[in-house]
Amino acid sequence: QVQLVESGGGLVQPGGSLRLSCAASGRIFSIYTTGWYRQAPGKQREMVAVMSSGGSENYDDSVKGRFTISRDNAKNTVYLQMNNLKPEDTAVYYCYAIIESMNMKGVRMNYWGKGTLVTVSS
Repeated sequence: QVQLVESGGGLVQPGGSLRLSCAASGRIFSIYTTGWYRQAPGKQREMVAVMSSGGSENYDDSVKGRFTISRDNAKNTVYLQMNNLKPEDTAVYYCYAIIESMNMKGVRMNYWGKGTLVTVSS
């Protein structure tokens, strides 16, 4: 069973930084696209940052220049470095990945973590 588990959320003051981590576990054959999404109270889930298997990055305009997505393929872990945080960044952050498991080779499936809460407040 493939799982994604996020960590690193918490309460931070405006202007502060946090680093989110997302570790993939299970019988993984290969990880393709990875990304971070967020959902604020009363709003729809939105894309924050996505990284393709080739390493190209895409960011929502609201976080460009402040957030950076990266991944450690050896650890099956993706990160989101968040700097200069603003109150409007407050949301539950979800990790996303397209993964091919050992149990289902040739089939790429979408996986989501359960989310980690980021609160930006003074």
